[in-house]
Amino acid sequence: MSGALDGLRAVVTGGASGIGAAIVDALLEGGARVAVLDRDLTGADGRALGILADISNDESVRVAIDEAATEFGGIDTLVNNAGIGAQGTIADNPDDEWHRVYDVNVVGLVRVTRAALPHLRSAGRASIVNTCSIAATVGLPQRALYSATKGAVLALTRAMAADHLAEGIRVNCVNPGTADTPWVGRLLDAAADPAAERAALEARQPHGRLVSAAEVAGAVAYLVSPAASSTTGTSLAVDGGMDGLRLRD
Repeated sequence: MSGALDGLRAVVTGGASGIGAAIVDALLEGGARVAVLDRDLTGADGRALGILADISNDESVRVAIDEAATEFGGIDTLVNNAGIGAQGTIADNPDDEWHRVYDVNVVGLVRVTRAALPHLRSAGRASIVNTCSIAATVGLPQRALYSATKGAVLALTRAMAADHLAEGIRVNCVNPGTADTPWVGRLLDAAADPAAERAALEARQPHGRLVSAAEVAGAVAYLVSPAASSTTGTSLAVDGGMDGLRLRD
């Protein structure tokens, strides 16, 4: 992707760790200028513009977006990657946890996009990529709340694509399978048998391993690139075939 993203001015939420950090690296390697919006910039790439922001706070989001736009002279690429996880069946999380996770995973995406829209419109040709999940398209055990929020992200992606196509803004999402990220690492560490749990997660995906953050980042880099200029309203699965394949020996 070297040089493929020259001139792009990108904002990546949750870009200081995990999949977000890999996305930032891929965009920078492609030639884009990148602003990382995160609550903790400890792990942020030093080549990027780091901006403290909390996507659960509208004022924080607006200030951060304005700072990025001022520094770059505009914004033409937005990656809504920030999100939080949740475990349990529909009976296991109280109302306040449902509200908290929705507020970050869904309304947080809305806050950031809403603040960035004037800059994206002014860019003429712009793109948004939302980090969704395999949980939006496949029923996973013990992920009711998380799956509900990612289902909302998938639906929002399509609605946003329809609303903003005439304004020159493409909107897509990536649907990672179970990825090798710090969050998944913490879940594995908390399991009674971490090695057995990892093996089970790897076996669940047809290609037999966890998805790497770099693989998800590569899909995002493609979707924001000029090579994808006719691609909008699409969800791109990066899941080793988990959504679409039913393999048997």
